[in-house]
Formats: sequence, structure tokens, C-alpha cells
Amino acid sequence: MGDLEAASEEFRNGPDQILPAVSNKTTAADGAVQLFITDEEAIAEPPFSVYTMLKRKAEEYPQHPALAVKKGGVWRYWTYKQYFEESKTVAKAFIRLGLERFHGVCIMGFNSPEWLIANFGAIYAGGIAAGVYTTNSAEACRHLALNCQAQIILVENQELLNKFLAVKRFLPHIKALIQWEGIPGAPGVLSWAELLAVGMAEPDTLLQDRLSLSAVNQCCTLIYTSGTTGPPKGVMCSQDHLTWGGVQYQVNESNLKTAHEVVVSYLPLSHLAAQMLDIYLACTLAATVFFAQPDALKGSLLETLVEVQPSCVLAVPRVWEKIYEKMQEAASAVGTVKKSLSSWARHHGLNYYTALYEGRSLTRYEKTANALAKKLVLNKVKYALGLSRTKFLCSGGAPISKEILEYFTSLDLPIMEGYGLSESLSICSMSYVEPGKFKFGSVGKILAQTTAKLQTYEGCKRGEGEICMKGRNIFMGYLGLPDETNATIDDEGWLHSGDIGSLDDDGFLYITGRIKELVITAGGENIPPVLIENAVKKHLPFINYAVLIGDKRRYLSMLLTLKSECDENTGEPLPVLTPACQAIMKDIGLQIRTTHEALAEVTANPRGALAELIQRGIERYNEEDAVSNAQRIHKWTLLPQDFSLPTGELNNTLKLKRRFLMEKYKDVIDSMYSLGGELSSKL
Repeated sequence: MGDLEAASEEFRNGPDQILPAVSNKTTAADGAVQLFITDEEAIAEPPFSVYTMLKRKAEEYPQHPALAVKKGGVWRYWTYKQYFEESKTVAKAFIRLGLERFHGVCIMGFNSPEWLIANFGAIYAGGIAAGVYTTNSAEACRHLALNCQAQIILVENQELLNKFLAVKRFLPHIKALIQWEGIPGAPGVLSWAELLAVGMAEPDTLLQDRLSLSAVNQCCTLIYTSGTTGPPKGVMCSQDHLTWGGVQYQVNESNLKTAHEVVVSYLPLSHLAAQMLDIYLACTLAATVFFAQPDALKGSLLETLVEVQPSCVLAVPRVWEKIYEKMQEAASAVGTVKKSLSSWARHHGLNYYTALYEGRSLTRYEKTANALAKKLVLNKVKYALGLSRTKFLCSGGAPISKEILEYFTSLDLPIMEGYGLSESLSICSMSYVEPGKFKFGSVGKILAQTTAKLQTYEGCKRGEGEICMKGRNIFMGYLGLPDETNATIDDEGWLHSGDIGSLDDDGFLYITGRIKELVITAGGENIPPVLIENAVKKHLPFINYAVLIGDKRRYLSMLLTLKSECDENTGEPLPVLTPACQAIMKDIGLQIRTTHEALAEVTANPRGALAELIQRGIERYNEEDAVSNAQRIHKWTLLPQDFSLPTGELNNTLKLKRRFLMEKYKDVIDSMYSLGGELSSKL
């Protein structure tokens, strides 16, 4: 620890105090930063601590349900008073077990009350809460624990405990391990009940002493990057960063009411966007957080949504895509009359929002038709999806297709896209269901509490630039990584996102690529892969992933995967095609059920029905969407299986790991650039 640790003994006015600081960034665990507070309303909110945030809600709404989890078929609830008191108990236990200030508390498990309570307990005790993805390997766990000098490790079950036990001998700082579900799987590991017993035996003065040293401009939470471009980095978040952010999310969503909203927690809490919704916005609003089952993303999420009917839902594009695919499968099985009625209702559902976005008034007929569509069809569909009470549907983390957005909008479920990074508190721009605040394909307008600009760089197109941000939402730095921090936050406080964007005449922001992912051809053309990949999938609806290849190559090519089922237990892709994909195979006269059969068909018949179907889609992209000859796709290859997190192609936030893909399929890629490479397009 640095000199500030010793000096901070002079400051005992916590937990809401601001320590003196000379910079807006730091990489030291005990470092303090200057807060970007101005007279402007959006960033003038007085700072307050994480402790004060939950304490206020416990005092204002002591009996209001805060947390709910289903065990044995029955919901168990924590009130806001119980939530606060149990967090204090856990904090005292951590201190008694040896947790020192600015040391890590690693939390690894599926979303649960224990996860949230441990998070608050760690911060109250002066430690640094660090979420660990459940999919991390033992070696990745070791990296994170060493980086934050973790002294306390909390895991959900025996399987996750084993990952830390496998590397425990390399972790000299560990003082206690806790397993919150079941019987601890090793000697010396505490159960959740034993942890609470330790805390209850300690006087409150133990915690008050720690809180007196706490400051809002010091690190309390680490969000580890997904490691797509290298080892995960610890994004340092101050207490002000998180509590101010919770208030700003509430301000932006002004239709949300205190002590009224309901949230379903299911996205990994190791990710900042999930923490902001499930922990900080929920607490700011005194919302009730219902925890989904651990297999939520493998099929049970819909059951929880239907039972709870939440008012706020955040999802990554893949979740919305899965719901869309299931809806399409269900629609294909209904009769002609129901199908026609559904199409009519969706037409008027989409027309309502199109008129809203265009600023035109609906005719009397359109108003009547929209009301009837809701009553007969749309309201029933929304309830069946568990989304009948939603006020706020959001997609983030990656681009989502216009087709998906329009489909949900037609169901009276408009999904708003936003843009931000873990390094910017997931705040920068946002779309809203209001006239002049939404456009399909855009991530909305820059928010009032964020200053942003587009900075040109070598090779960017006119009107494009790297998205840079400045404000109270910018992170403190990467723990222990000064070079990476200085490369990301410049001396004037601007965060360099690495994302390429453009602004239209109405002020809407569009993400057009990522600097580190740009494909630079042998001819020097800079090409953003995501836009092209999404355009290709639009023409090939049975393709799940389309990966653009061409860096330092003389032309572009593409790797393709077919949509297939996945194992409900492991999440790994199965060779069985989805029903919708099989139906498309039948439409072209092929009885293909598996990815292996599809690959065999393309290999044996490079001019057969399936190969021609794919080729026609590629050619439609080349003719309709390619903005230059350099962006035309010349070759493609169908891969034997789909991508997934367990098989390594996707990271913890379900983004493509392009470097991994380039290595895994190196031979396949090289074959598309060798003389006589197969499946050349007809150019």
C-alpha cells in the first residue's frame, strides 16, 4: 500500500468524506482521485458512500422487500432493514477474519442475496469487492486474487471452491474461505451461517472504526475486463462512482418510481452493467430484486420472468435473439387465422412507435387498431413473455440487429439501446421511447451527465472518430497498471474508448467499429467487421455467427456457423440444428438435421442447394450493402459447430474472442487464401 494508507489515519470523518487528491486517476488500491463535480445539474449531486446509500433506504423503507430468492419452490424475502443489517454483520465478520483495508474480497457464484450482501459487507469493511466469473479457470482465479491481494474468498458451491483450492498455495494473502451454499467442501472453509455467527459476536464499534476512515473517492469495487485482448484488467470504481451512477440511472429513467419497481437478477454480477441495475439502481429506487435460478440462461429465465413480471429488464443481444428465435418457432406452428391476426397486431404495434419516432399523429383508425391489437394479441404475448409490466427494456454489450429491435417493438416492447464501457460506468448515450430520442441502429444521444467527443485517428472515415468521454462516470484506473491506465485516460481526463463512432445531424450516436478489431487489408483499407457481419446475417437468417477475415490479406473472407441447439447443462453447442434452421433446409429440398450433415453437404456439393443458398446471401450483401469493392466478401467457409463460451470462442459477456478464433481456425483461414481455395464467390 502507498503513503496514503498511513496518512488516511488523520481523516476520520467517513464514510462520506472526500480525501485530498491531485489527480483524476490512480492505479494504487489505496489511491484517491479528484471527483469531477461542477455546477451543472447532472454532475452536481453531492457525493455519498455506499454505506449511506443502503442505510437511507433501510431507514426510509425498513419493511419493504429488497431481495427475494426461491428455495424449495418458496420465495424467501429480505426487507431493506434486514438487507442493511446483514451487510453490516458480514462486514464485521470480514474484519474479524483478518480483512485489511484495500484488500480484495473475491465473490464467485450465481446471483443471490449472499452475493449482494457480501458485496456491501466487503465495501463497509474497507475492502475491495471483486466479482469473479463462474466460468473462470483456476488459473484465472489465481490471477484475479493476486491482482487485488484478496484476503477473503466467497464461493457458491463445492465446484467453485475447488478452483480456488487448486491454486490456494500461490495466494499468500488469503485469510478465509466461505462457501454460502451447502456444507463446506474442505476443512477450515466457513459456511454462510458460520460467517454470520462470527459477525454477530462482534461489537458495532469494530465496523464504525473502519467506516470512519472510509472515503467516497477511493476504490471500493473492481470490475475485471473479459480478457478478450489480454489478461483481465481490474477496473477501479470509487464509492462515488457507483452511488452517483445509481442516481443518474434513476434520473434518466424518470418514469421509475421509488419502492415500486421489480428487477430480475440473472446477468453475471461480475459485469458492471448488471451491478448498476441489480445493486445500485435497485437500491436507489428501493426496488425488489428477484433472483433467477442458476440455469436461467439455459432455459428457466422465462419461468421467472412470467412469475415475477419485472418492470426493468437488461439483456445482452443474445438473450433477445433467443427469445426471438423461440417466438419464431412458435409462430410457425400456429394456424393461418392466428398467424394473420398476429401479423395484423404486430403491424399496428410497430406503426404506433414509428409514428412516435417520426413525430406524426396517428389517425383515428390507427389509434383504434392499435388499442384493439393490444387487447386481442399484444398484451397476451407480453404477459406470456413475463414482460407485461416493463417500463424499461435495454440491450447492451454488443450490437443488436434492426430485425430484432423492430420485432420486439411490434409487440409493444421497444428495446432501447445504450452505449458505455465498464470504464465509463456503462454510461455515455441512451435511446428513449420519446419523440426525437430514438432511431433504429443508433445507441441514442449523449447523456446530459456525460461529455463526449469524436477524436479523429489515422485511417478513419470522414465524420468518424474514436469515442472519448469525460466526466464523473469515468473510472479511477486499472489496478496496478499505470501504462494501460495512461493509455486509456489522458492527462486532461478524457477516456479513450477504442470504439469508432459517428454522429448524425440530429445528434444520434452510431457505433461503427472498434479500433483494435479493425480489419486492415493488404491494400490499406480500414474495415469495421461488426457492421459487415450483421449485414451478412440479415441475408442469411439461419447463420448464427459470421466472422469477417481479411487482416493483412488481399481480400475479405468469412467464417460461418449454423444455428444449433446447446446443451442445457454445459452450454456447449450441440450438432443438432434448431427447428427453424431445419425448416429452412427442408425448404430447399434437404433433409439435414445436424451441423455435420450440413458441412458434409457443402463439402460434397460445392454448387449444391445449401452452398448456393449461402452464396446467394453473400452476393446480396455484396450488391446491396458493401460500400466499396474492398468490403466485398470473396470466400466463405462453413464451420462444423457453433460458437459458445465453454468452447472458448466467446468471452464472459458473450462477445467474440477474435484472437482465439484466428488461432483456432488458422488452417481453415489459410486455406481460403491459398491458390485454388474452395467456395469462391461469383465475382
